[in-house]
Order: sequence, then structure tokens, then C-alpha cells
Amino acid sequence: MMSYKRLFAALLLALSVSVVNAQTEVSAAPDPDKEAKQEKKGFNATEVIFGHISDSHEWHLFSTRHADGTESPVSLPLPVIIYAPGKGLSVFSAAHFENFHEVEAGDKKIRVSDSYNGYHLERGMKEKLVADDGSKVYDFSLTKNILSMLVGVVLLLWLMMAAAKKYTAKGTMTAPSGFQNFLEVVIIFMRDEVVKPNLGRNYKRYMPLILTIFFFIWINNMLGLLPGGANFTGNITVTLCLAIVSFIVMMAKSNKHFWGHLFNPPNVPLGIKFLLVPIEIMSMFIKPIALTIRLFANMLAGHIVILSVISMIFIFGTLNKWIGVGFVPVSLAFSVFMFMLELLVAAIQAFIFANLTAVFIGQAIEENHSNETGQEYHVNENEIIA
Repeated sequence: MMSYKRLFAALLLALSVSVVNAQTEVSAAPDPDKEAKQEKKGFNATEVIFGHISDSHEWHLFSTRHADGTESPVSLPLPVIIYAPGKGLSVFSAAHFENFHEVEAGDKKIRVSDSYNGYHLERGMKEKLVADDGSKVYDFSLTKNILSMLVGVVLLLWLMMAAAKKYTAKGTMTAPSGFQNFLEVVIIFMRDEVVKPNLGRNYKRYMPLILTIFFFIWINNMLGLLPGGANFTGNITVTLCLAIVSFIVMMAKSNKHFWGHLFNPPNVPLGIKFLLVPIEIMSMFIKPIALTIRLFANMLAGHIVILSVISMIFIFGTLNKWIGVGFVPVSLAFSVFMFMLELLVAAIQAFIFANLTAVFIGQAIEENHSNETGQEYHVNENEIIA
């Protein structure tokens, strides 16, 4: 338990150093033309929405509006860690990329930061770090999504370790209390309704994996709904990595019965096999793709809808002040409804991902229930109890 506390403390220390470093550098090098660079702009809903759902090298918390109409963002600059062949490793604060200006990039406009140490940020549909000379760059920075993931991991470990500590102190025969009670209900539900039906007598071997996937996705879904939260599970790269983990386990634990049905489906005419086998092979790779897109699309769509409804207040406000004020109750009511719905979706999507993972692994480890003579396989008493 102490090791996790030290890890969390080290993470906070690194972020604090980054913030102090950023504040020191900004105050030491003031920009006399900063006010001239700021322009009074109308509300840009696209920038606000994509600024929330995309990854970033800083964690934007909120913005303050001045009397002249300009805005000052309040953000947490994160450590930038770059490796470039020939230049080596560079580590500095993202606060160096504070000032942005718009440039033409083909048929669209992107925002480009001031250059620092030979690098700059480009913000379009997504944010990327680019070398000024166009050379190859490997970005290992602690971005907003990575920080959100680390917070989710620490939170998951803390909750599970706290519950395990109670079981160690009071034993498993004592009635659970507090959060331990809620946790036990969820775990028993996942065991009896998801893991056991799909994995049979081998369910204990896969319980840690299924539960970790479920709680990891659920916690990060919930963190993404907090004000200023990161859209971690709405990132297709994240959901793809989770799907790859499920796919690797499925392939590693698959048996000869699974491969036999894949390449030589039983009781199927030879002509149909030439059509069925390619379809089965494609379906094997479609499974992780379905896992990836399902979670990504649902969480991304929920964030976009909520932000779009809230943005309508400011969009109408730019047209007419009183129309914007009159639309506030409608927008807030619909936003609260969507937020409540997203709380439900956060749990449902975690359940679906864990359930489908159990289904796919169960199909890969399924045993042949009939012997070579075609007689039925009878389940013994030990299998029923398990």
C-alpha cells in the first residue's frame, strides 16, 4: 500500500515542479506584445468541444473572461518528454507553448504555438508535437489522457487494496460494510452473470482479467464526466489497446477445438467451407475491432452531445443576449438529463466490454462436448458445483 502512495506522491511532485517551472519562466520572460496578440473573438463551439475530447500537452481547467472580451485560460502545463534522433532527449514544461496563432494548412486553418527548443505544437482536429525542421520526433510526454489514466489506476488500486485490507482484518465470513459492500455486490454479479456462464469451470482463472477490465473502464468513464475531466476512454487508441489485450488472451488460450471449427467447420458441405472459412477468419479479427469502436464511439458521442447542448447557450447568446439567457433553463435541463444518461452509459459500456471479452475468450477455450462416436458429453457433479 505504501508503494502506491509513494508513486502517487512522486507523480504530484513531478506535476508541481512542472507548474512552478512554468510560472517562473513566464514571469521571468514577460511578453510586452501579449495583449496585442489577443483578439476579441466570438464563441467557437468547435474549438471548445474538440479541445475537451482531444488529448493535449496541458490540462485545461477553465478560462477567465476579462472586461475587454479577451480570455485567459487556466491550465495545468504537463511535462514534455521528446526524443529526436541526432538531438537526443529533451524534457521541459508545456508552458513554453503558451502562445498560439492561426495558420493556413491546405484548405483549413490550424493553430500553431510559438517555437521552443526546436519544437512547436500544432492544434487541429488533434494536437501533435512537431519539430521545426520537420525531422522525426518520438513524443513520450505526460499528456492529459496519460495523466488521467494514471489517476484512474491509482484510484483503482486504492479502492481494491482498501477492500482487501478489510477482508484481511475481518475475514470473509464477516458482513461487508461501506464501499466494501457495494464492491462485493458488483463482483458477485460479474462472477455469476458474466464470467461463470461464458467461461464455465475455468472461470476462476479469468476472473482477475475480466474484473480489472470492467473496473478500469468504469472508473475512467466516470472520471471523464467530471468537470475538466479527460476523455480517456473516448480515445480510439486507448480502446484499441484494451481490445488488443483481450485479443491476445483469446489467441493465447485458444485450443485445438477452436482452430478446428475455424478452419474445418464440422457437418458442413465442402463447397460451403470455402465460403465459410474466410468469413470465420475475418470474424476473428472483427471481434477486437468491434470492441474498439463500440466503447470509443459511445463515450465520444456522449461527451460531444453534452458539450454541444451547453455550447448552445453561448451560441444563442452571441446572436442575442436575451435569447441566450432564455435558452439557459432548456440547455441545463437537457444537459442534466444527458449527464445522468452518461452515468448509466459509463457502467453499461464497461459491462459490455467485459462481457464480450468473456464471450470471446469462452469461445476460444470451449471444449468439444461430444466424443468421437457422437455420444453426448455428460457433465459431472464437480463441474456443476464449480
